[in-house]
Amino acid sequence: MTTITDSLTVAVIGAGGKMGMRVSNNLAATDHRVAYVENSPAGRQRTLDAGRELTDARAAVSDADIVVFAVPDLALQAVTAELVPQMKPGSIALTLDPAAAYAGLLTDRDDVIRAVAHPCHPSIFLRRTTPEEYADTFGGIAAPQDSIAAIESDDPQKKAILDATVRAIYAPVIDVHYVTIKQLAQLEPTLVETVACMIGALLNEALSEAVNTMGVPEDAARSILYGHTQVALANGLRGDNPFSDACHIAMEYGRESIVKDDWKKIFRDDELDKNLARMLHLDSIER
Repeated sequence: MTTITDSLTVAVIGAGGKMGMRVSNNLAATDHRVAYVENSPAGRQRTLDAGRELTDARAAVSDADIVVFAVPDLALQAVTAELVPQMKPGSIALTLDPAAAYAGLLTDRDDVIRAVAHPCHPSIFLRRTTPEEYADTFGGIAAPQDSIAAIESDDPQKKAILDATVRAIYAPVIDVHYVTIKQLAQLEPTLVETVACMIGALLNEALSEAVNTMGVPEDAARSILYGHTQVALANGLRGDNPFSDACHIAMEYGRESIVKDDWKKIFRDDELDKNLARMLHLDSIER
């Protein structure tokens, strides 16, 4: 793939928000020329406190090679409607979640390229070597992570710009995996939020039941759950050590008691649309 050797001009919209600060912190450590844009008073103050200058939104996007829209999904429709028309021809409009892009809520221009990129977060199987890496469970600070990206262009130069930007905003990055916007939406939310994050919340509810209903001391319950969660993921996802016969029986009981027989319907297109409509507070997603 073509690589970028020169610095880019990057505009960050929402630079003082939760994700915007993460993105801005990492871009500030690069040689890229970065314009920081923020509307909220609290976000503007956070940006200034970080030692960064604020730029008018229209001025920032009109000169940018790539515009990073680090704003919530629910705000993207209005924000892109205002700013995409001001972007220079051939530039890239990058959002950090696929929902609004897949739902068709973003303002498009024939001469502006749509892209989406989302962090994978540091893997549970990552070999960490420093306290900083162990502390960085979200990624973007010390622990290496992969990223998933999509770009609606076959131009290798545009892909190189996106790749360089993704590696900067989510640094340190091991690899960037390219998919379509629809495939990224199938991964996030369906695979990782609807399934993985739900299971994480379910584990916490089960821990609460063990402690508060069954009366198990909390430190004992946490210890056995944390350790067995690692074993369960290592065995289930990588096959490190086969589950015992007795464990398979207990697992089957759990599946019968907890999991619906038709649960895999969540991977259908109509269910994805239903899920995203709920997330975006829409009655439905029209195609």
